[in-house]
Amino acid sequence: MTEVRGEKFHPLAFLAKAGIGRKVLHLKAKAVMFSQGDDADAVFYVQSGRAKLTVVSEAGKQATITLLSMGDFVGEESVAAVRGTRLATATAITACTVLKISRDEMVRVIHEQPAFSEHFLAFVLSRSMRIQADLVDQLFNSSEKRLARVLLLMAEFGKPGEPHMLIPKISQEALAQIIGSTRARVSFFMNRFRKLGFLDYNGRIRVNKSLLNVVLHDQLPEGNAKKPVLTGKLAGNPLWDK
Repeated sequence: MTEVRGEKFHPLAFLAKAGIGRKVLHLKAKAVMFSQGDDADAVFYVQSGRAKLTVVSEAGKQATITLLSMGDFVGEESVAAVRGTRLATATAITACTVLKISRDEMVRVIHEQPAFSEHFLAFVLSRSMRIQADLVDQLFNSSEKRLARVLLLMAEFGKPGEPHMLIPKISQEALAQIIGSTRARVSFFMNRFRKLGFLDYNGRIRVNKSLLNVVLHDQLPEGNAKKPVLTGKLAGNPLWDK
């Protein structure tokens, strides 16, 4: 759709409605936006809801590589100079409303509208920083801290809102995939977080963001941070004292 001369272009208004090369899709939970191996012919913009990006190895092992929420683009690789295939699968976690933007329309508006280019570039840079943070998280943090970080991100920690946030339904298997651990370990950590008052769950997980933030800064309650006092043969054992 050609911009009317003299009319100011608003990126969020462009992303809020359908038009030439743009189509609004309403997806149910578990619906697929695109699949790994598909032709990368469009970019998707999440207007509402939550989704995830997963990859499957040649051996059939699946991993969740990122979670998506309102305001995220996905499938941005389709605007590359050489169009290729999808490297991952995007699936709705909850009911989602997404804007599907054709590759041609996306390239056009990036070239013709500086305001949109700035908006899209800001997202790409933010996504790049997030990927780097995820890599550091995987390399240096414990699986317990990785789980805490994922729960905080899903609860949109740092944004204005209630101190307790419900996150979309997500299985412990999916959480285990995200943090590179096992379902048993995730179950153990979730029970531990609940006992410490960091979260509550009964079908849906309710995150206490302020208390989970304590976990991320290694400030567990004193009774949990200290080692138990040992007596007998284990007392003074150099392996224990490390």
